[in-house]
This record gives sequence, C-alpha cells and structure tokens, in this order.
Amino acid sequence: MSKTLIAASLLSFAVAMTPACATKKYVRTEVGGVNSKVDTLSGTLEQTQGRIQQDEARIGQVDQKAEAAGKSAEAAQSTASQAQNAATAAQQAARTVDTKVDRVNADLVAGRKLVYEVTLSEDQGNFRFGKTELPDEAKARIDQVVGQLKGETGKDLYIEVEGHTDNVGGKELNYQLGMERAESVKKYLYAQHQIPLHKINVISYGEEKPVAPNNTKDGRAMNRRVVIRVLS
Repeated sequence: MSKTLIAASLLSFAVAMTPACATKKYVRTEVGGVNSKVDTLSGTLEQTQGRIQQDEARIGQVDQKAEAAGKSAEAAQSTASQAQNAATAAQQAARTVDTKVDRVNADLVAGRKLVYEVTLSEDQGNFRFGKTELPDEAKARIDQVVGQLKGETGKDLYIEVEGHTDNVGGKELNYQLGMERAESVKKYLYAQHQIPLHKINVISYGEEKPVAPNNTKDGRAMNRRVVIRVLS
C-alpha cells in the first residue's frame, strides 16, 4: 500500500508540474518573440531616423541652392537696372549733344542765304508709309538739285536736310524715322555725287512740323517728307 501510495503521489506531482513547465516555456517563447519584434522595430526606427537625417540634409542643400539662386537673380536684376540707367543716361547725353550740334548748325545757317528748296514727299511719289529707302523718284529729284548746284560754282554752298513724318506712331519712333529718311538723302548725296559730308547737315523734326492736317490720308502723305535746302 505504501509503494502504491508513493507512486500515486509522484504521478500526481508530475501531472501538477507539467502545466507549470508548459506555461513557463510558452511565456519564454512569447517573450522571445516580443523581444525579436522590439529589436526589429528598433532597427526600423533607426533606419527611418537615418533616412530623415539624410532628407533633412538634402532639404538643407536645396534651401542653400535656392537662396544662392535668389541672390543671383537679385544680382542680375541689379545689373540689368544699372545697364538700363546707363543706357538712359547715354541717350540723354546723345540728345544733349544733338541739341548743341543743332544750335551750332542753326548759327551757321542763320547767316546764310537760301538758294533753293526741294521737298520730297509721299504725295509726290516718294517716301512710302513707314519706309526709309530712297525711291527712284526721289533720287531723280536729288540729281536735279545737284545739277543746279553745278551752276553755283565759286559759292560756299551748304545743304540742310530735314526729315518729317506724320503723327502715326509714337514721337520717339517718328523722330527716328525722320532722321533715317534724312540720312538716306545725305548718303545718296555723298555716295552718288561726292558732296562732302561736312557740307551736309541732317535733322529730324519727326511729327512736330506738319504742313497738312494728319486726320486725312492725303494730309499724312504730305507730312511724310524730306526737305532739302541749299544755302550759300
């Protein structure tokens, strides 16, 4: 009986201990799995933090480049403004010189006598709207002027060429257009007839001195003209 009782007791103890051992093993397994997951999450977190730091570094570089680009743009704008100011100053200086030259020429012309005057205008088949090329009709009339000059030998002759336009377009454009027309006459006198350049003065009045109303087609055609004056 005692052996049987001891055996039964041991069996009961073994049965009682088996769930406890199984529970501890399960806990160790679960804890190990959790630790593994924690380690994995820690590694992922470190990688994420590393990528964030890299992104922040890249963002910093982009910000630096953007700032540098902004400074370059500001410098370019400043340079452009300085160039524009210089161009404006040069234009004003050129106009001042032109004004002084005009005054000198006016003084020279003031004491001279008008020999004759020729007008080249569009209504007479010459300069076309917006054009500066010297038409054949205008060349023929200039040739007549030069032919008359040959009969004035022995005189100190001086030629003044005025460029005029209608009022279509801006004043600056018309001033330049009138000057180019007058210059085309000057070039023809020099190239075709060898008139010394210092004997020819050109001036543009643009739209300032109309000879007819600009509210009609015929009037505008008359205003688009070049006047050639021969002075002695």
